Formats: sequence, C-alpha cells, structure tokens
Amino acid sequence: MALLELLPPTFFKALCDPNRVALLAWLALERAPRTVTDAANAGCCAVDMSVVSRHLATLRDAGLVVADKRGKEVFYHVETRDIAARLRRIASALEACCG
Repeated sequence: MALLELLPPTFFKALCDPNRVALLAWLALERAPRTVTDAANAGCCAVDMSVVSRHLATLRDAGLVVADKRGKEVFYHVETRDIAARLRRIASALEACCG
C-alpha cells in the first residue's frame, strides 16, 4: 500500500490548523469521549461551538478522532495508537528517502 493511501492529504489538512491541533491534544488528554459542548466549554481553543463542531468533523474525516453518536449527542475520542502509527510511517518515509 502506498504511503499516500496510508496518509491521505486530509490527515495533513486536519493538522494544519492550530485550533484543530489544540482540540486533538485536549481530547487525547481527556482520555474519555467528549461532546462538542464539552470541547467548547473547555476553552481549549477560542472559537464558537459551531466552529468546534466543524473542526471535530474535519478531524473525524481525517481519521484522527472517532465519533460515536449516542441519542442526540456525538461523542468524540482519539485513537492515539493509530495516530502514533501514522506519525511513525511519516518518520520512516522521511528517513528512507532523505537519510
């Protein structure tokens, strides 16, 4: 499988925004599923709840967070092992091509 298939552009797009990185870090530190409201109230990034929702959707679409709908709420959590594995693949690809 090609590296681009393992690490699609959406992965990098999701990580290029400081607010999304802050949300991702906050979710990872929480170690439990959290809602958009939880994230907005935590103040991990200075944006409105609707923007937090869009950021979480971008992270979800990139495979960086998992969304679990429970009734009317969606709970998000981070699969840290998967992200770590993806980052290791990036490092290995860089080492292989660039020494």
